Amino acid sequence: MAKMVDGKVVVVTGSGGGIGKAIALLMAAHGAKIVVNDIGAALDGSGHDEGPAAATVREIKERGGAAVANTDSVADPKGAERLIQTALDAFGRVDAVVNNAGILRDRIFHRMSLDEWRAVIDVHLNGSFHVSKAVANHFKEQGAGAFVHFTSTSGLVGNLGQANYSAAKMGIVGLSKSIALDMARFGVRSNAIAPFAWSRMIGSIPVDSEERKARVAKLQQMTPDKIAPLVVYLCSDAAKDVTGQIFSVRNNEIFLMSQPRPIRSVQSGNGWTPEAIAEHAMPALKASFYDLDVSADVFSWDPV
Repeated sequence: MAKMVDGKVVVVTGSGGGIGKAIALLMAAHGAKIVVNDIGAALDGSGHDEGPAAATVREIKERGGAAVANTDSVADPKGAERLIQTALDAFGRVDAVVNNAGILRDRIFHRMSLDEWRAVIDVHLNGSFHVSKAVANHFKEQGAGAFVHFTSTSGLVGNLGQANYSAAKMGIVGLSKSIALDMARFGVRSNAIAPFAWSRMIGSIPVDSEERKARVAKLQQMTPDKIAPLVVYLCSDAAKDVTGQIFSVRNNEIFLMSQPRPIRSVQSGNGWTPEAIAEHAMPALKASFYDLDVSADVFSWDPV
């Protein structure tokens, strides 16, 4: 098997289980040295357990790979700095960062607490920033580096009861694009992936109807190991010209996702009044309005 990231040092956050673990294992199989970051928290971010990170490291080593564990929280700027320092101390450099760590605090919007909002933003969006910022100068100095950030169709399309998660995931899209723009001159790439995979992050979906049971059965086909190949590719030299993009992986399908661009316009030589907007502008634009879709409405066919 060709080793696409042979000798590279890759930091994978949230890699004690699920998608992150699958990424770490495949990266190691392709020759990378891995820093396995996971605080071992519960799904809502509570608690701390060194076991998951250690277990992933042990599995990589049993397969002949090289890995070290780190249990710092990416939500803490100092923790993110310690994470990158762990990579430098163990392997002398960093070639790629995969910002995968995340938690859920789902709640319908009008009942969402400030703590629920902040906790999710802190891990997903702030965590991605902290880790990216901690490694940015190392990438700049070595003239190369790759970021892979994890977004979600909950943000790109929409979902119920996830205002905190959706906002964080859309923020990550903007962060990734900004990093791609700002650091292109230094040979640094940044891309985002919206994954479809059965993991504990979606394992709490209620199955209180036949329709929901059928949906969960389809989701369970989409295992975390289906996400990992695209991540390995994006961190490899084969992807040297791929940056600023948003991808999605759904079982055996890979999608290139759209980015916001103007789709329709109206103009008035004399400017607009509120009345003229109501009478002319909005009726002309309505044909191109988006419905109140959720991810399942857009990805309505069975996984391939």
